[in-house]
Amino acid sequence: MRIRAVRQTELSVLRDIERAAGECFRDVGIPEIADDEPLPPDVLARYQQAGRAWVATDATDVPVGYLIADVVDGNLHVEQVSVHPRSARRGVGRRLLDHLADRATATGVPALTLTTFADVPWNAPYYARCGFLTLDDSDLTPGLRAVREREAAHGLDRWPRVCMRRDL
Repeated sequence: MRIRAVRQTELSVLRDIERAAGECFRDVGIPEIADDEPLPPDVLARYQQAGRAWVATDATDVPVGYLIADVVDGNLHVEQVSVHPRSARRGVGRRLLDHLADRATATGVPALTLTTFADVPWNAPYYARCGFLTLDDSDLTPGLRAVREREAAHGLDRWPRVCMRRDL
């Protein structure tokens, strides 16, 4: 497996990966997430052009997972990380997260943050195994509060969500 920058020609592949990965949410009673449309190509292109989009590839250089990140309050914020189910449980997500952590450390960024579903096994419990700690609401930075407000406006608060942080 190799981690590299996303190519402009791969943006539709990222959407396909996200759709496939989202199907798992049907199994835990959240079909709305599976039905949610992935980020549009122009939004993904902005991440790619900003240098904040990476893919994990198989032996033939085909993307099997991806991660895009924002900058939120001086930290790198995992906006989306998705792994195609055919490549799940092989360390792809962890490798993408570790790649982001390495990039952050190299540029003096102190932490990674993310928001996720509290009770979905491959969400908050998984990220805890990857070194993320759940933040109390009182510990949220202004930027993380804004992220949570956008998520709530999108309807994600119908299910328990948490903010998490991995200090580097």
